[in-house]
Amino acid sequence: MSASPSAPRLRALPFNHTMIFNQRSPATEAGDCDLLSPPPAHPDLPPARMEGERIFTVHVVWFKRDLRLHDHTPLAAASAAGAVLPLYMVEPMLWRQPDAAARHWRQVRAALAELADDLRRLDLNLVIRTGEATEILSALHAARPIEGLWSHQETGNAWSFARDRQIAAWCRDHRVPWHESRQHGVVRGLKTRDGWARKWDRQMAAAAAPPPAGADGVTEVTGEALPKIPRGLVDEPDGDQLQAGGRAQALALMDSFLNDRGRAYHLEMSSPRTADVSCSRLSVHLATGALSMREVAQATWRRMAGLRDNTGPEVTRWRRALSAFNGRLHWHCHFMQKLEDAPNLEIVNLHRGYDGLRDNDDAERLAAWATGRTGLPFIDACMRSLIATGWINFRMRAMLTAFATQHLWLHWRAPGLHLARLFSDYEPGIHWSQSQMQSGTTGINTVRIYNPIKQSHDQDPDGEFIRAWVPELATLPGAAIHEPWRLTPLELADAQIRLGIDYPRPFVDHLAAARAARERIYAVRKTAEFRAEAAAVMDRHGSRKSGLASSARRRKPAKRDTQESFTF
Repeated sequence: MSASPSAPRLRALPFNHTMIFNQRSPATEAGDCDLLSPPPAHPDLPPARMEGERIFTVHVVWFKRDLRLHDHTPLAAASAAGAVLPLYMVEPMLWRQPDAAARHWRQVRAALAELADDLRRLDLNLVIRTGEATEILSALHAARPIEGLWSHQETGNAWSFARDRQIAAWCRDHRVPWHESRQHGVVRGLKTRDGWARKWDRQMAAAAAPPPAGADGVTEVTGEALPKIPRGLVDEPDGDQLQAGGRAQALALMDSFLNDRGRAYHLEMSSPRTADVSCSRLSVHLATGALSMREVAQATWRRMAGLRDNTGPEVTRWRRALSAFNGRLHWHCHFMQKLEDAPNLEIVNLHRGYDGLRDNDDAERLAAWATGRTGLPFIDACMRSLIATGWINFRMRAMLTAFATQHLWLHWRAPGLHLARLFSDYEPGIHWSQSQMQSGTTGINTVRIYNPIKQSHDQDPDGEFIRAWVPELATLPGAAIHEPWRLTPLELADAQIRLGIDYPRPFVDHLAAARAARERIYAVRKTAEFRAEAAAVMDRHGSRKSGLASSARRRKPAKRDTQESFTF
């Protein structure tokens, strides 16, 4: 096991303050395959080790986004079945995808380094191989026949979905059974959302698979050194404000959140001034799999159970905070389920009635938004903070997406790719579902167009966050920082700020832009054809039948709001 985790390293705060293809089923067919006979050895590789007429086979455990020993069903099952070869494949084509970034790899690399150490303590060697997945498996299979391939199911991007189909075909061709286990609360092959939350509860309540007490490792198969950066991925400098990766940090963060930082989670998750500390910051570790969702859920439940017999204001606050957090754990998997059920929502509008509504590829607008130069101080502060730290709270993620797609009227795909590369905790299922939701293209959610000025006043009333991340406006007094264009030339001169030179004027009139966006969207929603398709989308993807309580029903004051949301 890893050494005791050190205190969690959150980002260095800049202010004074104490996170339609067909339905996915690539391995369903492969999982039914039986190993009937060992395939012939590859002529260019050493033959499989033999004892008499017996061929020594191996069970390959393919680590992907599950970089841990604990609660790892494939590793436990493979270890019970025979000799185990733990494998991580560095796939250059995966890292060349437009949603990939060096900050993602740094998180993966940190988790892999710890995983390798943990496996070594079990006398297992993590084999690192670089290349195309089927070619790597073919080479391993020729050297020592693979009796079984073991992995977790993955709800990834379009490329990984296509790769998994190739792996399934390879397994069929080579008569290798592919055993895939559920991870998270996503249900593969789901026919209806009825009772989905109950399925989630059962999955999370099940006993976690312990690390194998003893495993038969394979020593003669070697790998490569863990690369600093995969081939084809630009090694961009990220600075020192990203979260540290790896399981030790994950465990430390979980402990500090459940016992200290999380007491005001439900009150402080919405503001970027407070959310970076009050949120769990576990999302990056769930994305790499250094922690499992089941570990987080069960740790949360144990903490909630420990409060059951206690009373007092502090206990009440903790109960509310943990209840809110527990709800967001459900929502995490709810959104991933959407991509699982409709893999192409990464590419096309979930409701096809919106096709052609936004085909705006305005490079100037996109660049201004992407670099934090829109002229809207709170929008720009959020983007600059995200660029530097790799994380920002959910409400601000939603606002950034909505501003790009509603106020700037950009198609959601390009802004979505930019944000995907910036999020250290990029999770495709959550990210693309949210990109479409905040763009108003699902057809089933309330169209939410955030007022960036209202959000600025609400979430950063003193301008503390803006001054930290938009220092060119730091000399502005009081509330003037929210709307500097309203100041007189004399007031701007007194603050030594030249609008349009030191800081841009607003790129759009946010009120007029919001009004125009709302009119365009609702014009599409009026037709009977639109409503019919929306009903089908709701039946397939909506939370109405899932068993999840609407987050809106827990908000006060009680006003109609069907916005699904979560923040870690």
